[in-house]
Amino acid sequence: MFSFSIQAKEKKARAGIINIDKLSIPTPLFMPVGTQATVKAMTPKMLEELNVKAILSNIYHLYLRPRKEVIQKIGGLHKFCGFNDMILTDSGGFQLFSLRNMFTKDELGIGFSSPFDGSKHFLTPEDIIQIQSEINSDVATCLDVCPPYTDRYEIKESVEKTIRWAERSIETRKKYPLNALFGIIQGSVYKDLREMCMEKMIKMPFEGYAIGGLSTGESPQEMINTVELCSSYLPFNKPHYAMGIGTPEDILECVERGIDMFDCVLPTRNARNGMLFTHEGNIHIKNKQYTFDKYPIEEKCNCYTCRYFSRAYLRHLFKTDELLYYTLSTIHNLHFYISLMKDIRDAILKNQFRQFKENFTRKRNERID
Repeated sequence: MFSFSIQAKEKKARAGIINIDKLSIPTPLFMPVGTQATVKAMTPKMLEELNVKAILSNIYHLYLRPRKEVIQKIGGLHKFCGFNDMILTDSGGFQLFSLRNMFTKDELGIGFSSPFDGSKHFLTPEDIIQIQSEINSDVATCLDVCPPYTDRYEIKESVEKTIRWAERSIETRKKYPLNALFGIIQGSVYKDLREMCMEKMIKMPFEGYAIGGLSTGESPQEMINTVELCSSYLPFNKPHYAMGIGTPEDILECVERGIDMFDCVLPTRNARNGMLFTHEGNIHIKNKQYTFDKYPIEEKCNCYTCRYFSRAYLRHLFKTDELLYYTLSTIHNLHFYISLMKDIRDAILKNQFRQFKENFTRKRNERID
């Protein structure tokens, strides 16, 4: 069973609770990306200690490797990867955009070749629902068409197809039960196309709504305007999920406009590439200035990495390609993000979100590097 309730709000910013089976998950919520049923460089125990309550995995990748039959045989996605909290599965629609040279699509579904062995595959919206049901995803998503930031005609076609595929997904759910299914809103930066998509989607019995097609070429202001339009239009009493949004500043802007859920590769990918988040700006650990730096990444941070290791040591690990660097840097960046979401929620509960946002943004603009 899935339910969502709002405990407090400050203007459009909301603090809520997602209840799913025996799990109770506070929002606003950030979900680290575990594309292939793993958050890179992290164990489930590490995620638990960081208070990570949800992760995102991707059906396109899991379908290819290890395949749904393997996950089923082991006992479902949670048992397979050892993560006991909420797992949301992305349908693979974004790969239509990011890997579009490898895909074909028609009314029935999507065709593609495996990048691993060249084998040919075809998946329908019905297949995507069946797979998510059979591997026991907590929150499933419909197969959608995520268009590039190009011409209006292509975007309009993607919206119409996304709606038709959503209708087929709802029908398939009757045969393959799910705890929760989210519809995905497309339409790029076009107000009328977003509204057309939402008008159709909100008539379908979804447990929540995801805003897709963001960060595909639009300007930052266009992205924020689109989020504001969608969140204002979507049903108030259901979760609003901005897919793929990512920077701390963008998260704050979106929370202010009524968004409850986020996912992004930014904290984990940037960690591996040497960029570490702090409240006073971002650190690029490869820089020479950290060679003899005895201080932690952030002095007031109580994550494992900051309690025990210096910037000098982390720079050494990074420069020598030691695998430990990936774990220690990811621990810090995820701690930063999860702590940020807790601070945002606390500020909303205290009716102090606007003040918190202004203070956080001001400090972040005081760049270290």
